[in-house]
Amino acid sequence: MLHAPLSDTESRLTTPQAGSAFLHWLAKGLDTGVIALALLIPTYIRSEAWPLRYTVGLLLAIITFHALSGMLNLYRPWRGESITRQFARVLVVWTLTVFALLFTAYVVKETASFSRLAVTTWFVAAPLTMLAWRAGARLVLIRLVAKETIRRSALILGTGETADQLAQKIQDTATTGLTLVDIVPVPGEEPEAGEAKMDQVPEHQSQTLVPLTPAEQIELRARRGEFSVLYIILGSVPRATAADVVERLSDTTVSVYMVPDFFETHLFHGQWSSLGGIPIVSIFDTPFWGADGWLKKVQDLLLGTLILTLAAVPMLLIALSVKLTSKGPILFRQRRYGVDGKEIAVLKFRTMTVTQDGDNVPQATKNDKRFTPIGGFLRRHSLDELPQFINVIRGEMSIVGPRPHAIAHNELYRKKVKGYMLRHKVKPGITGWAQINGWRGETDDLYKMEKRVEHDLWYIRNWSFWLDIKIIFISIFRGFSSPQAY
Repeated sequence: MLHAPLSDTESRLTTPQAGSAFLHWLAKGLDTGVIALALLIPTYIRSEAWPLRYTVGLLLAIITFHALSGMLNLYRPWRGESITRQFARVLVVWTLTVFALLFTAYVVKETASFSRLAVTTWFVAAPLTMLAWRAGARLVLIRLVAKETIRRSALILGTGETADQLAQKIQDTATTGLTLVDIVPVPGEEPEAGEAKMDQVPEHQSQTLVPLTPAEQIELRARRGEFSVLYIILGSVPRATAADVVERLSDTTVSVYMVPDFFETHLFHGQWSSLGGIPIVSIFDTPFWGADGWLKKVQDLLLGTLILTLAAVPMLLIALSVKLTSKGPILFRQRRYGVDGKEIAVLKFRTMTVTQDGDNVPQATKNDKRFTPIGGFLRRHSLDELPQFINVIRGEMSIVGPRPHAIAHNELYRKKVKGYMLRHKVKPGITGWAQINGWRGETDDLYKMEKRVEHDLWYIRNWSFWLDIKIIFISIFRGFSSPQAY
């Protein structure tokens, strides 16, 4: 097949990306320096000696910090990650490092050998400085990528909702460092000879040359230097065309990304992984695998233990009130579905004169006659849920997650609400995104349950450490007390 020859300008390759390995090690080096200086400076300001135990402690801190940072993926590329999530990772890694240091010092009985002022300053100054340099670096990055001279040009091959959303992300997010050049549709069939654009071939050859295929057009534009990043929307681009484009661009330095088009299949926290070297992408999956799952467990364990400690006296008073105001057990155990649909026994303070847990469990209603004298009050303020922090410590529940329903309700609504059982891809929670947005209490019509499930699935798709913290704070100040809860 005869095509127009490429000019010297068209033959040049695009500028390759700067290696990320240097930035990775630079960030590690900066954090190491911060950890060291945050202990050295306050120690020398107080004119204290620098004994061997300080060196050992500093080395242990650096080793522990970097070991944990690897587990929690602290030094992942910044592109596409929010600053709040990055800050959360820094704080979690440093907090765990501090716990490890304090535990080690306690075991070897060296806690009294260190200056409390110097160590406290170290524990506070180190994370603040690490956050500060990251915030500064992001500000510089935003300013730099705003300059067209260092922004990379991106082209999207394919159309549809995925292409539109990707284009919107590129245009709206300054830190991507990308400038959208074009969105190129791919025809279902090859164009006829007379449909070739005049800029594809020289004018004097336009009547004799075969028009370029879509893959050849992309290659031509790449060699002209029109773009350095290509996104191929799978599903809207024929497989043969996509393969041809990849093959042709392998002779350039253009970065090529395949973008799955899963909007019609309702992608549920999709993420890429591999199985025996074969790349795969999840459709329905939990966000709590690997480092994120470990982070969630640590969050639940630390906060759950703290809340149980603070709530010990109020729980004792509530237990005494339950016992004195009605006959029956203090705690009510109800069978509910946990993660992966496994049955768990959820603990609650008893608020009713009956303890129903069969195939038919009527939901509580306003002024329900089954309430004990203090049952309505406990339920409106969610105080009956406090024993569920024991479920959290056991690992059966999380502080934040979709609220568990009675098994009888699960079996009813799983048949009526699309995606209902996807809530059980994560541990059920004491509070959740649906609850702080008003979708709690009685579900006397199907719409209310649909909205609750919609919010639960949104939470799972968009989970982050800071989202959990936000939900917890809103629950404390607003969500735990609601007229809809009865």
